[in-house]
Amino acid sequence: SFTCDKLIADGSEVVALVRSDEAVADLSAIDGVTCIQGDAFDYKTVEGAIDGCDAAITTLGGSPDDEKRVDYEGNNNVIEAAGILGCVRVLLVSSIGCGNSKEAAPPGTFEVLKDVLKAKTRAENILIKYYTNMNWTIIRPGGLVTEPMTGKAILTADKLGIGTIHREDVADLVCKALSAPNTEKKVLTAIDPSVVAASNPTGATFEPFELN
Repeated sequence: SFTCDKLIADGSEVVALVRSDEAVADLSAIDGVTCIQGDAFDYKTVEGAIDGCDAAITTLGGSPDDEKRVDYEGNNNVIEAAGILGCVRVLLVSSIGCGNSKEAAPPGTFEVLKDVLKAKTRAENILIKYYTNMNWTIIRPGGLVTEPMTGKAILTADKLGIGTIHREDVADLVCKALSAPNTEKKVLTAIDPSVVAASNPTGATFEPFELN
């Protein structure tokens, strides 16, 4: 809902595909949001949600215990539907530890999440390799925390970027990146230097990617 709130505040109309009754109730209460209840594993449902949209943001993700991986299957449905429908702006929210950022993730964390990260990496690769005519952006957040927004989070193009970030700050960066022309075909990491992170015990700093 953080992402929906920020998109609405920016003057966008939002169509949200969600699965739970609770999410439907929450998002339907936001003026300007059209809520569709359905399953991202079902391609036709995803296609129906994206039809008529100028852009698609996918934050789909599962847990290591899931039998089916929405991290790949659901995200792939979004990417495929966007391509078929001519929705050329796609923003995929992935994770640190995917693709060329594998070395950034602490080994213990990577081991626990390896199946999820592998599935997310497959989705990233589909977007990068096969959707060359699409204006895509991949954002890889660090460890997610549900706390109030700090407003100090950054995007970085450094593949070794690591840290923690609040969910509302991720939503803020996603919405800003959506309309920033210089994020086209970029893979960026989202972290918050102001938040102490066990994953970054040395306090390493990373160069911010300035949106414009």
